[in-house]
Amino acid sequence: MELSPFYQELLTSLNRGVIMSVALIVPSAVGGVLIGILAGAVRTFGGRVTRAVGDGYAAVFRGTPLVVQLFVLYFGLPNLGIYFSPYAAAVTGFTLCSGAYQSEYVRGALLSIKRGQHLGAQALGFTTFQTIFWIIVPQAIRRAIHGCGNEIIYLIKYSSLAFIVTCIELTGEGKTIATEYFRFTEVFTIIGLYYLVLVSLAMLILKKIEKGLAIPGFGHQ
Repeated sequence: MELSPFYQELLTSLNRGVIMSVALIVPSAVGGVLIGILAGAVRTFGGRVTRAVGDGYAAVFRGTPLVVQLFVLYFGLPNLGIYFSPYAAAVTGFTLCSGAYQSEYVRGALLSIKRGQHLGAQALGFTTFQTIFWIIVPQAIRRAIHGCGNEIIYLIKYSSLAFIVTCIELTGEGKTIATEYFRFTEVFTIIGLYYLVLVSLAMLILKKIEKGLAIPGFGHQ
């Protein structure tokens, strides 16, 4: 059965948009996790100044709307002579926002590791840096993986905000078609199905990662 011109154009546009969405989500998720681990460690084990910087970063990006952050990056920073492309502004905003939330999960996991782990590592001759990044952080990541995974799921959904800084991804492509044909219900229902598929795939991948980290005896104290 041949699709009508409307659905042909719609699916072509949405398929193009989902490629851009994935191109936004993957680097933002990876960058967010890396920043989250670093910021979480700094907020837990850093000195007074570095801890204050880490806490300030988390407070700013967790306490302000992502939409506002994207507007500042794309429309505000040019007033200071700093320019981002639409894609770079979206990825930067998503990464920094996601990293702030990830740092909270990592921080909680780090604080849950008993002090005996630190003392034991130091008794074996590990430096503070080695203790944190080779003994404590690997255990904390295992404990934080569920929360960090949830944040990645949220990232998939709020990647739909990229079109407000003219980075036309899945939602942006759909909005263009819906406005052209005035068929908003059909278009956004199909867009919702696209996001449902993306989230479902991410959940399967995250479950496999969680199982892979569930090594018997790992992290026990």
